[in-house]
Amino acid sequence: MKSFLLSVLLLIPALIFPSGTHAQKADSVIDGVVAVVGENVILKSDIENQYLQYRMGGNIQGSPQFVKCRMLENMLFQKLLLHQAILDSAKVTDAQVEAQMDQKMRYFISQVGSADKLEEYYQKSIPEIKNELRDIIREQMMIQMTQEKLTKDVVITPSEVKAFYKKIPKDSIPDISSEIEIGMISKQPLIGDAEKEEARKTLEGFKKRIQNGDDFATLAILYSEDPGSAKQGGELGMFKRGEMHPEFEAAAFRLKPGEVSDIVETEDGYHLIQMIERRGDYINVRHILIRPKVSPLSLAKAKTLLDSVASLIEAHKITFEEAVQKYSDDPSRNNGGLMINQMTGTSMFDAKDLDSKIFFIIDKLKVGEISAPVPYKSERGKDEYRIYYLKKRTIPHKANLDEDYAKIEEWALDKKKSDVLDQWMDQRSKHTFVQINTNYAGCEFQRKWKFEITP
Repeated sequence: MKSFLLSVLLLIPALIFPSGTHAQKADSVIDGVVAVVGENVILKSDIENQYLQYRMGGNIQGSPQFVKCRMLENMLFQKLLLHQAILDSAKVTDAQVEAQMDQKMRYFISQVGSADKLEEYYQKSIPEIKNELRDIIREQMMIQMTQEKLTKDVVITPSEVKAFYKKIPKDSIPDISSEIEIGMISKQPLIGDAEKEEARKTLEGFKKRIQNGDDFATLAILYSEDPGSAKQGGELGMFKRGEMHPEFEAAAFRLKPGEVSDIVETEDGYHLIQMIERRGDYINVRHILIRPKVSPLSLAKAKTLLDSVASLIEAHKITFEEAVQKYSDDPSRNNGGLMINQMTGTSMFDAKDLDSKIFFIIDKLKVGEISAPVPYKSERGKDEYRIYYLKKRTIPHKANLDEDYAKIEEWALDKKKSDVLDQWMDQRSKHTFVQINTNYAGCEFQRKWKFEITP
């Protein structure tokens, strides 16, 4: 069921996140133009770098020439989509590129642990990495716009889902591993006025130091309790209204470059904000976050309360869903306390998709059982206690329409979108001249491209 759409998308992480080792080796390759689609060029180093990543990833199937030819054809597809985006005058603003760049950089940094580790891994500074990726991100955004335009009207009906499933050979029906559905009740300890006042006083002290000449970014590195930005001197990257807390945005968008805000309170804690720059509707700021500390007494009260709630559920004096509505402080109370798998958008989890600490708790439960209260630190760094409820556990099985309709529907929709793109590609490849280097003229491509051979 592998499709053109998926093959194009699978290339994107490799282009966006080159490793230091791969980048070094690719730099040593004597570069040259392999192909030209419209005004878009594919370089030898593009293919060699991607091939190195393919091999370093443990992939050994296929001869080097066969694999490189397949990579080249995938790149031709992307460049053809990019060529169409240019013909359609698709617009991607600098601010949009920077916002996407900053989002991806935050993700990369979270994956390796810190900005320093990313620089060490890539053997380049953060600004140098950004400079190398900026044009790639712009192209990818334009390609994505073209794909979305071509497939925006594609929908799938139940009868098409069933027909898609019936066409899958029985020996090719995917295996579905064991999945679990988990409910959760969270209790966030109350923070007292004394703890809040202590956090405010800490930030007031930092503001006085900044007014006396101390560097805002240095203080952020040393003291900010936002792990995602502290090591970048508190810098958040370009964002527009609607992406941060309303109170944070209200203060940030009023600032002038270099200006520092008063203390701002959000659900995350207390902030000092400094404006870095404004670009149209986007701004870039740095901040220092201090979270009020939870007292041991408040933590103990939260644990005791959840102990009592778990006992009530086990004694069938209250249902889990009723307990969620009455006691949980987590937004999941709006959907019955079910945890949502961010990778799939559903409430079902494969073991590998779960936080290991949660998995070890859930793995000991039988369906319908409640865990004891356990401490948890949220993604926003808040201390809380949780109890977990194992609502469902499936056994490994072959995909079927009764149990896995949502998955099969997604596969069928991907296939239908892929077919639309394939049809478009077939037509465009027949009518678009492509210049290709003689070294790759012997590739056996899947489509009939109109080639002009160049030395």
